[in-house]
Amino acid sequence: MGTGNKVEMVIAICAVVTSALAVFIAWDQGRVMRAQQHGSVYPVLQLNGYTSTDPEVREIGVVFRNSGVGPALIESVDVFRDGEQVESLIPYRDALPPGYSFSWTSMVGRAIAPGETLDALNFSWPVGQMSHAEMDAAAQDWGGLTMKICYCSVFKRCWNVEGLAQNSPAERVKSCKRSEQDIIEGLSTVKRPQDLQNQELE
Repeated sequence: MGTGNKVEMVIAICAVVTSALAVFIAWDQGRVMRAQQHGSVYPVLQLNGYTSTDPEVREIGVVFRNSGVGPALIESVDVFRDGEQVESLIPYRDALPPGYSFSWTSMVGRAIAPGETLDALNFSWPVGQMSHAEMDAAAQDWGGLTMKICYCSVFKRCWNVEGLAQNSPAERVKSCKRSEQDIIEGLSTVKRPQDLQNQELE
């Protein structure tokens, strides 16, 4: 092989190596940029149950808070007790002492902004209508529930997080399947007058 051919071969090899390095650098820069993009909109969803024995009111409720830096897009809300899925919270609502005021917020499909806190549900009684014993019993009943939320970032990175009876750090998942029904919204169902009459007859 002549000297000229050797030089051409070396030049060709250098060109291939240079091209490969350029491709790698471009890929790495793209990866870093994607990581920065995801990090700039990373949601951290937390949910907590609470009770309050304010001098004027007794309260039981659940709050959602996004402690991250990007919106949390909630896709599903599931509730469990002792590892088994709870299909409705209405029996828990109906077991509460009467006389409460009730507020709720539909959560499935909702976006929670960074730093935002939402009352997903709240029951409140005037202080004279609920004893400490009733409050403790209600808190224990609702405190036995675990709420599992699947939520995503705007870039479709998704996580599961659990709260209430037990709290766990968010776990990354491939995707979320949107709930067909919102179990919290289902609490807005009001008993029909005939149902109340039937209960009285029993």
